[in-house]
Amino acid sequence: MGPLGIWLYRVTLIMALQYLDLSFNSLIGELPKEIGNLTKLQRLSLWSNKFSNGIPSSISYLRDLEEIDLRDNALSMEIPTHIGNLSNLSSLRRRKNKLTGGIPTSVQKLNKLDSIDLEGNLLTGEIPFWLFNFKDLRSLHLGGNNLTWNNNMKMVRKCKLSELSLRSCDLQGEIPEWISNQTLFFLDLSNNRLHGPFPQWLAEINFVYLILSHNKLLGSLPPALFRSLGLYVLALSHNNFSGELPKTIGDAEFPSILMLDRNKFSGPIPGSISQISNLQILDLSCNRLSSNIFPVFDLQFSGALPSNLTKLRNLEHLELQDNDISGEFPNFLLQISNLQVLNLRNNSLQGPIPKTISNLKNLQILDLSSNNLTGEIPTEFANLTRMSGAPYLPSLTFVDILISLGFGFDNIAVIELIMLNLSYNKLSSKIPASLSDLQNVEGLDLSHNKLSGPIPTTLTKLQQLTTLDVSNNQLTSRIPTGGQMNTMVDANIYANNSGLCGFQIRVPCHEDLPLAPKQHGHDNKKEPWISLKAVEIGYPVSFLLTIGIIFLAGYFNPSLSSNSRRHHPHQLIK
Repeated sequence: MGPLGIWLYRVTLIMALQYLDLSFNSLIGELPKEIGNLTKLQRLSLWSNKFSNGIPSSISYLRDLEEIDLRDNALSMEIPTHIGNLSNLSSLRRRKNKLTGGIPTSVQKLNKLDSIDLEGNLLTGEIPFWLFNFKDLRSLHLGGNNLTWNNNMKMVRKCKLSELSLRSCDLQGEIPEWISNQTLFFLDLSNNRLHGPFPQWLAEINFVYLILSHNKLLGSLPPALFRSLGLYVLALSHNNFSGELPKTIGDAEFPSILMLDRNKFSGPIPGSISQISNLQILDLSCNRLSSNIFPVFDLQFSGALPSNLTKLRNLEHLELQDNDISGEFPNFLLQISNLQVLNLRNNSLQGPIPKTISNLKNLQILDLSSNNLTGEIPTEFANLTRMSGAPYLPSLTFVDILISLGFGFDNIAVIELIMLNLSYNKLSSKIPASLSDLQNVEGLDLSHNKLSGPIPTTLTKLQQLTTLDVSNNQLTSRIPTGGQMNTMVDANIYANNSGLCGFQIRVPCHEDLPLAPKQHGHDNKKEPWISLKAVEIGYPVSFLLTIGIIFLAGYFNPSLSSNSRRHHPHQLIK
């Protein structure tokens, strides 16, 4: 028996215990079988822990149990069939585990169920039709599994759902018309194979969350869609919607997230969109929009930015990249004080970066790359205090929404990157030493400019720096050493700066080279001439001297007679 089992054994001494909540801890290991001893328990919440392996069979002893919440753990294996013994159960929540197999038929015994949440597991098989026969069922979340929908199934639905998620359940054909008989405020049919137009009856439902992204829906959007009184999240991205955006888009007063990207919308962007004062995330990218009224997120827009953009006081995430926005840096953007992400990459902005950029105190990601900006890098960048503080995270109220839209925690983590990108401009002068005040900057890209002088040694203070690029400038002197700069050893990030040196690029600096021995210039000039004359004189003298020695030693030796020379020719040379 583990520590938790011992603790639960002691808890059983309190025989009247009806409510046990251990949520949001770091409890690990298996769920102890002793949990079955809490026979009076009515509500059990173990949400957001680290429990693993299967669900113990002893849980079937909790006959009074009305709610069980096992969301956000690492529970595996199949849903036990004995769960059908919990006849008083009204809420079954096991979202985000690793449960496998199908939905057991014993669940249909639980005729008091009003909420089923099995989202984000590894469940397989066909979605059983009897799930829609629970009269009290109001919330059904089955998305994010490997479950499949029987598109030929005809059934009578007895439930009145207010929440339905069939994300990634292989729905095909048009949006099912039986949905019109529900009282939905939350609908997620994303990542399916739905096609056909946006139904008029669907537009007339007062949704709060409507998520139809990653399908093959087409046609125009009904104007009635934006008259929903409580619309908070609308995600229609990755479809084939076309035509103009309805002028009624500004009638939706409360949306915080509008994601209409990657469709075929065309025509002007309605000016009324600036009336959505609560808007925090807006994406109209990858469409065929053409407007000079209200450009947002990487749509194909040209011309100058309009000043009515500042009406979106709550806007936190603004992306205008990959457009043809021209003119000088739009100063009125500096009035949107809540901005945390500003992306103007790949446009035609020109002129200097305004020093008042420091007014954006909440800014954590700034990308001005691939423009025609000129002048110096403002030292006022050092005043962007949030870039030297804690990493940016979307507000907690959006985390679950972003996950349901398909971002997932891995993608959200990308938003934590604290980055400054000024590459592909025409910035000149020196890199300001004050950039070292951005203590939490992880990415710094100053490449493809006309920056000169040395890389500031103060950059060694950037202990969080993991990405650096200063290539294609006119930088000189030794690359700084120390801190994270010692890890920046990829020669490509310094390329095309002919004046740089240092161990990072394996180019020795001048002061590191050994001193060469001194030589007199006058002697060096004479040396080749003297050597040549020595060869010219020495060779014939040596030749004549050798011949003379041989002659004297052989033919003029007085001890030899002429007869002996004739009979002993091989004795000429001894």
